[in-house]
Amino acid sequence: MSFDTINEYRKTFPSKAQVIEQTPDPGVRDMLNHLDKAGIPTAFDRFDAQKPHCSFGLAGTCCRICNMGPCKITEKSPKGVCGADAHVIVARNILRWVAAGVAAHGSRGREVLLALKKAASGQVALPLLGQDKIVATAKAFGIYEEDKTVAQLAEQLADLLLEDMSRAVPATHRTIAAMAPPERVKTWSELDIIPVGSYHEVFEALHRTGTGTDGDWENLMKQLLRCGLAFSWNSVLGPSIAADCLYGPPKRSFIDTNFASIKKEYVNIALHGHSPVLPSALVQASRDPELVELAKAQGAAGIRLYGICCSGLSSLYRYGEVHPLSNALGAELVMGTGALDAWVADLQDIYPGIMDVAACFHTKVITTSDSCRLPGAIHIAFDHQHANMDQIHSQAKAIVKLAIQNYSARQQQNVYIPEVSLEAEVGFSVENIAQAFGSLEELAALIKSGKIKGIVNLVGCNNPKVVYEQAIVQVADTLLANDIIVLTNGCASFPLLKMGYCTQKALAKAGPGLQEVLTERKLPPVWHMGECLDNARASGLFRALADKCGQPLKNMPVAFASPEWSNEKGVGAALSFRLMGLNSYHCIPAPVQGSDKVANFFAHDTQELLGSVMVVIPEPLALGQRIVNDLAQRRSKLDWNGNKQEV
Repeated sequence: MSFDTINEYRKTFPSKAQVIEQTPDPGVRDMLNHLDKAGIPTAFDRFDAQKPHCSFGLAGTCCRICNMGPCKITEKSPKGVCGADAHVIVARNILRWVAAGVAAHGSRGREVLLALKKAASGQVALPLLGQDKIVATAKAFGIYEEDKTVAQLAEQLADLLLEDMSRAVPATHRTIAAMAPPERVKTWSELDIIPVGSYHEVFEALHRTGTGTDGDWENLMKQLLRCGLAFSWNSVLGPSIAADCLYGPPKRSFIDTNFASIKKEYVNIALHGHSPVLPSALVQASRDPELVELAKAQGAAGIRLYGICCSGLSSLYRYGEVHPLSNALGAELVMGTGALDAWVADLQDIYPGIMDVAACFHTKVITTSDSCRLPGAIHIAFDHQHANMDQIHSQAKAIVKLAIQNYSARQQQNVYIPEVSLEAEVGFSVENIAQAFGSLEELAALIKSGKIKGIVNLVGCNNPKVVYEQAIVQVADTLLANDIIVLTNGCASFPLLKMGYCTQKALAKAGPGLQEVLTERKLPPVWHMGECLDNARASGLFRALADKCGQPLKNMPVAFASPEWSNEKGVGAALSFRLMGLNSYHCIPAPVQGSDKVANFFAHDTQELLGSVMVVIPEPLALGQRIVNDLAQRRSKLDWNGNKQEV
């Protein structure tokens, strides 16, 4: 992409007015208009104020690593002060993004691992609700012994997963050795990209990209692949295992979504962020009869919880009491209803702008992580060393009491709730999907027969460079119409939850084969698998189906799509699936276009290395059709031409 093309690309970024006109959720449209009239700015106003965006930043050719710059690459100055060219600068920048993504998911994941260890050792009063998961995982890791208690196995698992994350002395990566497909382990070993551990690879990535260190863009890309594996196997899979061990597996259930699920007569608490540890305790506290009676004494009907981003989703599919409202980019719109008494923010995707909106209402913002402070917020949190995690229940009760006390301060004339709500089914997992079909062999047979043409994991964050939530809906429409099942989690799942895709009514959008298969089993066409960490569930399903079909993953008609991705974790998530041999599909390009070599590495060269590439098509319907065509090509190579075959 040339600079002229980049200049044209940035002209396509929608304005707030275009978002109001074209966003698929009428509740979002209603709230944007309401806050506009009230004079309360949101992320969409701030995005407009940033235009025109820096073309050097979009291309990835601005270097700010040392203080001799910042340096930008132009025809007049093709190298930075140190001599780094566009290829090295772009490679260093994108490697630092991936390293930051490893740290982000890893940091919140470490909290779950510590909670599992402390619960297993009796340091924190939390029950181990996933005992079957503990035993099964211990067997997979080869540490199961009949004379060990479940608690002992859980603590040993926590230690093992923490060691894989924090290892400094090179040794066997136990999680990859136990859980990864042998074909992939062979590929990664031959490429010499198996990580030592998350901490080491982030440490090494920052070292290599520092002043005057690694000047070889190809070597930097090799480190990027190591970070991608650390992201998926340490920062994502390990904490996902730990969460299921501690809190139990997902449960399929139905829940009301969107703005109208907010009930004015209740004490309303929003859960915003990514860590499930304190939100799980908050669910328990909201059930406390003493606190419920205290809420009623204040004139409320009870206590009600709502999900913003992934903290809400991780609680939702386990407890069924947290109504999903919005992803991170739309959080200010929910705050702007004026109906939330407490906003509990733990970490990640918590934009500082929520404090400006909260200042216009009675809502109290409570931060609960030392990693995420907001000026003006009340701080009730685990300390930097998590030494006070044993106070989790008293902290949760204190937060709920704050919300109850704040209920009487709510000004009813400031409350505005769009009357938009739909029911959604959530809580899908590999295990309950197998139950729904009788076995994974039956699902694999339906894929081979052509009644189901493939499965796509449609996820990611949101980005104002495209019309808010529109790309996700349009890609989903295209996939469903072509008999492709959609998995979803995290921020991208919210429009699908809110717009009815996670119900059987959405089968009207599906092709004839998908309609027949899912109607018979009373399943929706979009399977909601949870928070963004639950990409691990999608990859687990893909791996299981590949095994049932006797094929390596890189041959299977499955894919990863994050149309609206916007942050470092999004790069890591896409890279995780490409490392498994699955293409990733996007409407937003990565900032690598300033180097044809780095751009080609992602779009072409990784096909030979990994069996997969990154595909970027800005127009969502065209992107959806490209996914359909690529999965059809994979089916053709497998000779899965629609005739009934046995697995």
